[in-house]
Amino acid sequence: MGELAALAAAEPAAAEADERAAVTPSPSTSAEKQKFAKTRFVANASLAAGATYQWIVKPYREGKFKKGAKGRTFALIKAGLAGAFAYNRLKAAADNAKGDPLLAKAVAPLTAGIESLKGLGSKLRKGQAGDADISSFDDVINSVKEAGKSAGAEVTNKVPSASQLGG
Repeated sequence: MGELAALAAAEPAAAEADERAAVTPSPSTSAEKQKFAKTRFVANASLAAGATYQWIVKPYREGKFKKGAKGRTFALIKAGLAGAFAYNRLKAAADNAKGDPLLAKAVAPLTAGIESLKGLGSKLRKGQAGDADISSFDDVINSVKEAGKSAGAEVTNKVPSASQLGG
């Protein structure tokens, strides 16, 4: 009988300890943080590169942004969304790069270039983007790809879905 009373008294304390262990996240090692930083950098930069190529660079080269082009309005709207999406993902990739010392050194000089893309999404959507604007997107993407490659984090184009673009 005494054992049963001791078990009943210990049960709430054990349940509470289990609950605390389940809620408290375990800290990641610095090696895990670096690994995940590179992985997240590659994912974000790849999505930005894919969106830029698929919905900005390629349609521009095909002449879909020119006045009178068939489907121009829709192409411009998609380009505007892609521009805003790419800017957002590039900013996230730059933040991810801070978790890896080698990647941080490679990406740090590119932050000004990434920041310069901020208003290009709306400029594209309004049909006000020109050759220089399209090239700046392409140049920043290529610089980020090169920086990732030099730090051992290869970035390839990954086209986001339409739902990812729309947020």
